[in-house]
Formats: sequence, C-alpha cells, structure tokens
Amino acid sequence: MPSASRILAGRLSAAGATALALAACAAQTPSTTSRRAETTPALGARASVSATATTAAGPSGSPRRRPAHAVTVGQLAASTRTIATTSAATGVSGATVTGTSDSRPGQTPALPLTGKTIGIDPGHNGGNFTDPSYIDRLIWNGREMETCNTTGTATDSGYTEAQFNFNVAMSLAADLRAQGARTVLTRHTNTGVGPCVNVRAHIIDQAGAQVAVDIHADGGPPGGRGVAILEPVADGINNRIIGASERFGRDVLHQIETVAGMPPSTYDGTDGIVFRDDLAGLNLTTVPEVLIESGNMRNATDAALLTTPGFQRLEAHALDRAILQFLTGAP
Repeated sequence: MPSASRILAGRLSAAGATALALAACAAQTPSTTSRRAETTPALGARASVSATATTAAGPSGSPRRRPAHAVTVGQLAASTRTIATTSAATGVSGATVTGTSDSRPGQTPALPLTGKTIGIDPGHNGGNFTDPSYIDRLIWNGREMETCNTTGTATDSGYTEAQFNFNVAMSLAADLRAQGARTVLTRHTNTGVGPCVNVRAHIIDQAGAQVAVDIHADGGPPGGRGVAILEPVADGINNRIIGASERFGRDVLHQIETVAGMPPSTYDGTDGIVFRDDLAGLNLTTVPEVLIESGNMRNATDAALLTTPGFQRLEAHALDRAILQFLTGAP
C-alpha cells in the first residue's frame, strides 16, 4: 500500500487540477450577471418608451394595460426641456428633452412620440378675406362640390377664428415635437390665402401621418356654447379610419373638457359629437382625423376664453395629451 504521505500528496494534486479547470471554465463562460447585461437593453426609469406602442390605426377596441415603461405627461413635465431645433418644413421650433433617467451617459432617452408623424390643420387663413375669387372657387370634397375655403368666423370684438386656429396649432406643434414627433402643418403663417380644403387633406395624407386634427372655432347662436368634435362618415376613401377616428374623437373631447375646461356643445351634435359628411378634410382623409370646433366665438363666455393666450395653450396641451393617449395608450 502507498504511504499516507503519498496518498495526501496525490489528493492535493487532484484538487489543484480541479480548481484550475474550474477557473478556466469560468474565464470562458460569462456570469449570469454578465449575460443579463448582454441580453437586456437598458431602460431609463423616467424617459423610456415601451415597445408595445400602438400602430397608426390607433388603440384597439379591447382593454389594454398601460405599458410598464410608458412615459406619462407628468414625467415629461418633470424633465428639463431645451428648445434645440427648428423644422425648415414647418417653421415650428422643436425640442430635445434632457431629464432625470438612469440611461447610460451619452444615451438619449427615448421620447414617447419618436417616429410618429402628426398632421395639424389650422383652419382658414388670415388673408382669405383679401382674395374672395380664390377661396370661392369650387372643389370636389369626396361627395360633392364645395368652396375652396372660407374666411372663418370672429368674435363680436373682431378677433378672428383664423388667428385662434393658428395660435393653437403652433403651440400644439411645439408640444408634439418636444415629445419626439414630426409635425406637418397645412399652413405656416396667418397672413396667406388658402390652401383649399382638399389640398390640406392631401398634404396630411401624403405626409404619412398616424393621426390628424383640424383646429377650428364655431360661429354659432349667441346663447350656445361649448366644444364639438366633428367626425367623418364612411364614403369609400375614408372607410378604414372611421372607427379609429371615433376613438380619437372621444379622447379629444375628454381632454378638452378635463384640461381646458370647455364643456361639450349645448347646441351642436349629441354630447359634443357630430358626424359630418360634407367636409373635404374628413371625407378625403386616409388617416384617423377629427375636426374640433373649440368653442363658440359668438358666445360671450366662450369668446372670453378663446381669445386668451392661456386658454389657447391649454387647448394645445389637451390636444397633445389626446394624441399621446391615442397613439401610445398613455392616460
């Protein structure tokens, strides 16, 4: 039999070989922690976006849970916004967002509307009244002939609808761009004429927008007030976006009531919803779209709101939230 000293030496040698083999294996095999780092993308706690955002047709009709990493408007408001870019196509200032997130240094936090295109149609134009022969010419609106455009309405004091529409559109475009969206506007100033309503529909459709809003204010009976959402009726061209437009319209009405404090119309439609088949913007659209009559400029209470910059910014914020809700499911 081998001596006790030889047995002990052999066992020590075998243990050493085993330790060396294990060390070599560990050097070749990533640790569990290492593998997690390789396969799991880093998500910013405050500025990350879930990959489960909805498609261009908007949210489905079935109930849906809010994405675990969805960016809320409140979180965006807590971030520091730095105006950084200008769109040559629209003339609207854009923004990059810096904020509190756990993203690695050098990474840009994802924005909730990155990759989305939003159509914005500020109704009428400030110079329309100067060229009646142009705006009165007839165009095909998808169902019948209608005039190219109109001058729009005004308050009793002379504040024009065209100016209101343009102000809200500029604020909305800035809000959307701050969240990563590309915005396409049908007009870029309030001093021009037109374009015709069918051309506006074409601009938005050709841009590949995921959703669009036509911004207006009404000139109704002085005793009536409130917001009305005009929604499309199927006519062939717009058939596939009717359901999505109705869902978007409900989002818009809810946010206008909640954020801007404007009640549903007391004189137009039912509970603030109106279905229209005589408007080119709604008849010719191929993207989810609604027209908002933001209030009644002939009503003293509504006019006092519509003419103030504060309310105009609130409406823009409400529309921004409705678009975010429609496209991402954010509350």
